[in-house]
Amino acid sequence: MADTRGCGCNQPIKEAVCIDTKRIYDSCADKDCISGIQVCFTDRNQEIINCANSIRCRSCEVVNCFIDVEEVPFNRGFYSVDITFFIKVKLDTYACSITPSVPAQGLVIFNKRAILYGSDGRVKTFSSEFSSEEFDEQLLPTTTNPIAKVQCVDPICLDAKLCQTRDCCEAPFCGLSSIPGCVCRQFDGAFTGCNIEKSVRVTLGLFSIVQVERDVQIMIPAYDFCLPTKECNNSKDDPCDSFKKIKFPVDEFFPPNSDDFGDEGTDFPDCCGCGG
Repeated sequence: MADTRGCGCNQPIKEAVCIDTKRIYDSCADKDCISGIQVCFTDRNQEIINCANSIRCRSCEVVNCFIDVEEVPFNRGFYSVDITFFIKVKLDTYACSITPSVPAQGLVIFNKRAILYGSDGRVKTFSSEFSSEEFDEQLLPTTTNPIAKVQCVDPICLDAKLCQTRDCCEAPFCGLSSIPGCVCRQFDGAFTGCNIEKSVRVTLGLFSIVQVERDVQIMIPAYDFCLPTKECNNSKDDPCDSFKKIKFPVDEFFPPNSDDFGDEGTDFPDCCGCGG
């Protein structure tokens, strides 16, 4: 990335300029403990689960997230943000204690809602932005609802349980037909919901931040145009010469002790709940 030093605030303000940007009107942080939720498998992975006698949860990954924003009735300016997380769960399955593990992947679908303030807007926004997929037609007008964004880290797998479906599940997993195609393509096989002899229930810990924002015009001070002061490097140095310039990673070989951190990292601020 180009070095932009020399563009700092040490220079005097030249003018006030108006920019069009997004302002965050409301946000919340949450940690959800998703307890005992059923894992959905494709037909190929379900065969592996049916043959397993024990399992171990290896890792989890949020592969997609669907967000829907709707105005809250009789509460002007507030919006409900409905979020659907699609989480890939990777498992190690064991037929017996002396056989090597067989990997399997499943899908967890988790829904949550947050009620946040998104201000009020009654205008329609049109744009002349060019779209390469169309014949240079103007884009459709945007709605008055704010835009919601969700930030999350991959969940922590706290527990995994293998059981007979008739013992741990009241009914076979339903709603498989509503799984989006973009999610289905990340798994080997098809989600059919058939031949479910054994089921898996997992407990996951999920950290997330939800925010709502709108396009606004804000006045900001302008110092000057930001011109890079560093020249582009197109050097083709010898790879070994470049390697010699890298500092030796001492911390990788000698991890720091807890005393080296002092009191830092021991206190965790409370997160505000999303509610809903």
